[in-house]
Amino acid sequence: MTTKIVKKQDHMRIIALGGLGEIGRNMTLFEYQRKIFIIDMGLRFPDADMPGIDFLVPNIEYLKGREKDIVGIGFTHGHYDHIGAVPYLVHKFSFNRYPMFASGLTRAIILKRQEDFPMQPRLNIEEIKDGTIVNLGPFRVEFFKQNHNISDNTGIIVSCVAGSVLHTSDFKFDNHPVNDKPTDFNKLKAIGRKGITLLMSDSTGAEDSGHSLSEKEIFENLEEIFKQSKGKIIAATFGSLINRIQQLITLSEKYGRKIAVDGYSMRTNVEICKKLGYIKAKKGTLIPAKEIKNYPDSKVTLVCTGAQGEGQAVLMRIANKEYSNIQIGKGDTIIFSSSVIPGNERAVQTLKDNLIRQKADVYHYGMMDIHAGGHAKKEELGEMIKLIHPKFFVPIHGQYSMLVAHSKIAQEIGMPEKKDTCRPEKFVVPPPSPAIRGQRCMKCLYSGMENL
Repeated sequence: MTTKIVKKQDHMRIIALGGLGEIGRNMTLFEYQRKIFIIDMGLRFPDADMPGIDFLVPNIEYLKGREKDIVGIGFTHGHYDHIGAVPYLVHKFSFNRYPMFASGLTRAIILKRQEDFPMQPRLNIEEIKDGTIVNLGPFRVEFFKQNHNISDNTGIIVSCVAGSVLHTSDFKFDNHPVNDKPTDFNKLKAIGRKGITLLMSDSTGAEDSGHSLSEKEIFENLEEIFKQSKGKIIAATFGSLINRIQQLITLSEKYGRKIAVDGYSMRTNVEICKKLGYIKAKKGTLIPAKEIKNYPDSKVTLVCTGAQGEGQAVLMRIANKEYSNIQIGKGDTIIFSSSVIPGNERAVQTLKDNLIRQKADVYHYGMMDIHAGGHAKKEELGEMIKLIHPKFFVPIHGQYSMLVAHSKIAQEIGMPEKKDTCRPEKFVVPPPSPAIRGQRCMKCLYSGMENL
């Protein structure tokens, strides 16, 4: 996608190398007077028709020969669809030589993951806070806090002579978040009053009516399960869903349970968060998984990976009786505290069936609200547009149907269609993008939207 903001014969070009018409692979370039600022370097998981490919990364051919024009890179948050491509792109154009900016948790996750790539150059990432402002070439870049389902998420405002662009990052409005402050609506209003030329807003939840669930509601529903459970509790979720892990730790402490965490990515993230103070647990609450056997079933909780039915993840190994630390029995409780990623439905259903055959009680988000996504729904998306009151609007982060749905939300609250850039005729269907491992060569570049 290429967008122009026209003012006094100057223009800012906005080039999305991913994240439009798809979930993941988020990477956006902002170009003014030939200088380029980059937001995010994410990956995307492959489709079912891509055997042998682990994931996809953005195509950065546009930057070839433009290395000297890059002034900096900013990261919104620590989910892999926004930072996961860093190890695979950072060496391409020696990205490590450019200033990088990220919040404390995001920075720590990126640097910890880089340890898995010892041949990579060392990254120098400057930690930013809510309200941090940096000047990079012709750009003034401001970071501001946004609620999501991972701590330390930031939206980014990129300003230059041509105008100001607000990139929301993934976000939701939550008055009762976990380990985070509630949404600061007064700050969003103040940003809107300053004048935003273009709002680029997360579209992942645009097809869902109402308001996203608060983490407070999730906590209350999880507590009902803890009250009823007589045996072991095994909770599976995403390795990066730090807020959910904290809730499970808190509930385990309240109901006298020790808690173990297993799954490589989850253990890594928990260790990072403990050091930074984002995970809080009383001394002695957290135990190694191998010590679960030392306690009565009613006194232990295991939080693990595998809610997507992954073959080698902890929950699948438990279900297949290949995990030495736990065996499932009658009275045990299994919690799937995550939504099912499209394409994983069959694997997840098979996993649930296997666990139920072993007499476990299985709970999932289709039965009760024990998982909240990190993305704003229709009500919140409309509210964001009203708070910011931008001159122009571009929906980002989502499948094409989500972008169109978000476009309709903008129109329904009074934004003229000519100022809303998500129209079918404005897109060029992209060829595919570079794939890791399978060596399938693909390209991804949206074009059009020249009349902004």
